[in-house]
Amino acid sequence: MDILMQLRQAVVPGGLRPLDVQFAHFLQQSGGCRDAGVLLLAALTSFELGRGNVCLPLSSVPGLLALLPPDTAELLRPRVPAAVPQCDGRVLGDGAVETPLVLDRGRLYLYRYWRFECDLAAFLHGRCQPVALDRSAVRASLARLFDATDSGPDWQQVAAAVAVSRRFAVISGGPGTGKTTTVIKLLALHIEQQLAEGRRPRIRLAAPTGKAAARMAESIAAARGRLPLATGVAELIPLEASTLHRLLGVLPGSRRFRHGADNPLHLDLLVVDEASMVDLPLMARLMAALPEHARLILIGDRDQLASVEAGSVLGDICSWPGELRYGSKQAQYLADVCDVDAEALGDTGAPAIADGLAQLRISYRFGADSGIGCLARAVNAGDASGCREVWKGGYGDVRWHRLDSGHYQALIDRCVAGYRGYLEALAAGQSPQAVLNAFGRFQLLSALRQGPYGVTGLNERIERGLSDVGLIRPANAWYAGRPVIVTRNDRALELFNGDIGIAMPNATGELRVWFDQGGSPRPVLPSRMPEHETVYGMTVHKSQGSEFDQVLLLLPPDDAPVLTRELLYTGITRARGLFELYAREALLEKVIDRRTERASGLAARLWGMA
Repeated sequence: MDILMQLRQAVVPGGLRPLDVQFAHFLQQSGGCRDAGVLLLAALTSFELGRGNVCLPLSSVPGLLALLPPDTAELLRPRVPAAVPQCDGRVLGDGAVETPLVLDRGRLYLYRYWRFECDLAAFLHGRCQPVALDRSAVRASLARLFDATDSGPDWQQVAAAVAVSRRFAVISGGPGTGKTTTVIKLLALHIEQQLAEGRRPRIRLAAPTGKAAARMAESIAAARGRLPLATGVAELIPLEASTLHRLLGVLPGSRRFRHGADNPLHLDLLVVDEASMVDLPLMARLMAALPEHARLILIGDRDQLASVEAGSVLGDICSWPGELRYGSKQAQYLADVCDVDAEALGDTGAPAIADGLAQLRISYRFGADSGIGCLARAVNAGDASGCREVWKGGYGDVRWHRLDSGHYQALIDRCVAGYRGYLEALAAGQSPQAVLNAFGRFQLLSALRQGPYGVTGLNERIERGLSDVGLIRPANAWYAGRPVIVTRNDRALELFNGDIGIAMPNATGELRVWFDQGGSPRPVLPSRMPEHETVYGMTVHKSQGSEFDQVLLLLPPDDAPVLTRELLYTGITRARGLFELYAREALLEKVIDRRTERASGLAARLWGMA
């Protein structure tokens, strides 16, 4: 039977996509490929890209076939090549010339993604060199900006010292570990260094989504006024943050950006928050748009979910084995400016990439008496028994509801009560900003998009419940109080994927959709809105970059590949004051045990692993 016919039979729910088969068909028709094994691998490479994997490790093919429906797996298994396919220079190559597929170190890539990965690795290797510093001046600034402590290393101080010493740096830390505080202090440190050399640095702040950018700007503005900053330093710390797409300049109707290697960004230092959300193509394009002299600092939580699109860039960069260690020279520098033990932090075998990384290890928001903090740490460690102890511990900020049919309606009722506050604020005539703030105090999260346990079904049920008690009047698609999330970037309106708005009347009673843009709500005509969805419930992926006073997380009754430890950890850590989980006990243990594993060669290129 022709291989394309077999591939088409594999286009079933849970199986290949039509796009994957079309790619194989393209290689057969345009590339002249007649090797059934290569065409199968091509379709699987495309399939893996759709699942967020940058490449197809050839060793994973048997396991990948096992994920497909049994009938289609048995149909395709005999077509798997017995040996590594040979590069023919037309369809399959080694990257020396552009071919649709690239085979590199046992991994099969689409050429474009192989190029992204190689370019990103080259950029990072090229920016591993230290920056010349006056250590005594750095030490004095750090001592002024950070309070002295006798309880061991001040990891925020160490992170600032690391970031100011490198052209590329990453600061990773969980919720409440002080990432924002560290960032503003290292910005002050950087500015002081530049002013001492007679330069006024151009600094930009950015994040993947509008919500994350707004939170970053608000946090920086709040922290700036609390610090003992030298004269002229505070005014150079920016109070605005943009989305990465806005920063790079989206060209309408194109995947290209205004800024790139031939038109670099006009900045000296770029700080990117929520970097775990940035996918491989966007990160590679961002790096290409940086001027040669510019510095880049990524901020994020390496344990959160990877990006929705392909890659897990922050996780790959931060994939140090065991405890983070620095090269001997970097360890000595940190000892000189931070009073830390060089021997404890140093490792003569540490690769150069490690010298630009820092990990914040102490949560100031979630202490030992916080159920949210204890639960997040147990989930992150894959400790199911530890999670059980948290549920039994009598903490007031975590609740677990074992999921059954009765609890589903209870969840809907709980959401109706949770969203009452912002709708009452709207009915009372409060300002758009007050209503937006009230909406942000409560959020339902789900792992899925479709079905009664996905956001589509949940939004319908919650909308009906709110209507039944008279809190909303959904006579048509647009009604006062409807919350929406943008699902496609619109450069003209400066609305981007993940931005959240609420439909409210303006001063003359006309309905507008109001978006919070750094504390200054902006109205948009409903008829001008880009693609969007109702957002009483949102996916955990969409919630990244946001925090809420109360979070309800629903896991479906049946297992699914998307249910992973990282998803659960990310959902838990969106909550500031109360976290409630609706889940089956047997499924919960599976989720805690399952790690997200994205196929990529970036970590190997950076850390020298096979």
